Amino acid sequence: MLKICCVGHITLDKVVNLNGVKHLSGGTSYYFSKALQHMDVSYSLVTSLGESEMAVVDELRSGGTTIKAFNSKHSVYFENTYSANQNHRSQRVLQKADPFLIEQLDDINAEVIHLGPLLADDFALDTIKFLTTKSKLSLDAQGYLREVRDCEVHAIDWPQKQEALKYIHTLKANEHELEVLTGKTDIKAGALMLADWGVKEVVITLGSLGSVIYADEVFYDIPAYVPATIADATGCGDTYMAGYLYRRAKGDDIDKAANFAAGMAGLKIAQSGPFTGTKDDVYNFIASFKS
Repeated sequence: MLKICCVGHITLDKVVNLNGVKHLSGGTSYYFSKALQHMDVSYSLVTSLGESEMAVVDELRSGGTTIKAFNSKHSVYFENTYSANQNHRSQRVLQKADPFLIEQLDDINAEVIHLGPLLADDFALDTIKFLTTKSKLSLDAQGYLREVRDCEVHAIDWPQKQEALKYIHTLKANEHELEVLTGKTDIKAGALMLADWGVKEVVITLGSLGSVIYADEVFYDIPAYVPATIADATGCGDTYMAGYLYRRAKGDDIDKAANFAAGMAGLKIAQSGPFTGTKDDVYNFIASFKS
């Protein structure tokens, strides 16, 4: 049995920031997969994208990632625009991909399945219910809170959240997503509400302010490891979750796993594109803040 499987669309990403404009592959599944390519953990990806973008699947496979890829009519096409504050971005969606179906996911065999929805209809509630019979589920909440109207992305609530979240072991959200889900601006109050709905490990990322995790009635306050140069924040949350689930799969406790995840995210934000380093790179980077 694999340790970790990620399910999500690979996207086309147009990233606009103070450094200019770049066109990159993206999506939770891409950044998550790249972050784990040099880590000592058994991993696979299930994805769906347009035929014209299948070259990125070949790229990931050449790097050692096991992939099951489905053809979609289109790939998801995001335009991400960042201001000087890399913690915030505006988004447009120029294309959508087909949702994932239960029959596409029937043969997943992993201890943890991480779902990376990019838009609200990527995974139906029945799909979540089906997958929880197979594995422990991890979920990035962001996609369920995005509605696309005339290509513009608007924050919405998730009508089925209380029904769905009782099936989720680990949930990742940022502070804005937490407020949409719970109505709480206080991080710890919001985390407590998510735990009351059934989530076992609540992971709240706060950008340059670090992260907070709530599990088993304990709050963990995790620092951010901010590099000297900030290049591109796209994919930082996905990189964080890859690091966190990797170290949890290796047996680390929550505090240790989250510090590793924060280190991975810190290294990723210093460069455009995905994290491509090693475990030792992360530990050395974290150690540099303690010397």
